[in-house]
Amino acid sequence: MPASRSRTHDWRKLLQQIYERGGAIEFAIAHPDRGETDPSLHATGPDLVWRVKVQKLTEEEIGVEFPVTLGREVRIDVGTELVAAIAIGQNRWTFRTHNMGEVAGGAGSPPGLRLKMPTEVSRSKRRRVRVDTQAVTLPSVEIWPLLDPKSVIPGERATELAFDAWRKGESIDGKGLLSDAVMPVVGPKFTAELANLGGGGVGLVVEHDSAATVGRHRIFWLRLSLEPDIPVPLCASGKVVHTHIDSSQRTYVGIAFDFSFNPAHESQVADLILEYIDRQQELQRQARDQRDAGRIG
Repeated sequence: MPASRSRTHDWRKLLQQIYERGGAIEFAIAHPDRGETDPSLHATGPDLVWRVKVQKLTEEEIGVEFPVTLGREVRIDVGTELVAAIAIGQNRWTFRTHNMGEVAGGAGSPPGLRLKMPTEVSRSKRRRVRVDTQAVTLPSVEIWPLLDPKSVIPGERATELAFDAWRKGESIDGKGLLSDAVMPVVGPKFTAELANLGGGGVGLVVEHDSAATVGRHRIFWLRLSLEPDIPVPLCASGKVVHTHIDSSQRTYVGIAFDFSFNPAHESQVADLILEYIDRQQELQRQARDQRDAGRIG
């Protein structure tokens, strides 16, 4: 049996090893699948990937911890379709699944989600998830070295006011949020891929030509666009907590959000992420309703 086929065939063993070692899998809300030949029917906003610990395995289910952002649980509705990935080193196996409901905690295990165990998986390129017609593309994050941490307050406050106005149905100037007037005191910009979201920060993948900047600075200003679903970008400062280099000479950077100079901004960032996840799930519900209506008709 060829090596690649063997690695795919043994995915259940790898998943068992992840569970026994207290490891994690990744997942994102799947795009609504309403037609492979019409890309306009798929969501166009960025995909947010969560890394969650595997808590239990059975023949039918994968038990995982709740995804959390800044101390708040990310609610995933029963039936929500997910694109998930098993990642070990540079090897990656992806599959479709759905949330079967919550599981109560006990015996030292926190409550979590029950995901449907797949019957098969697919190999994919590291940091690119593709399952059937579903593609999860990691979004780009704009990053600047933060030279004066106190200078983040105008930019953070601007996004807070804009987000409140948008939720009230008021029009906002999204471009104005990107103006120099609300930018902190920063160094030259570079970009990175958003690998995953965690409870208190983000994991980023930085290409080799920008890695030196990460080595010279420890505090950064980050901006992630959530358009077209939400016109207000996610903006926050963060501190580098760990780095490592993969075999492709790209640097993985773990950054913890820092709200030291504006504690109220933490709530706005959490609200923004939770609102975005709710909207992704609403797209699925709308697509499901349309499919059901088509069958009835």
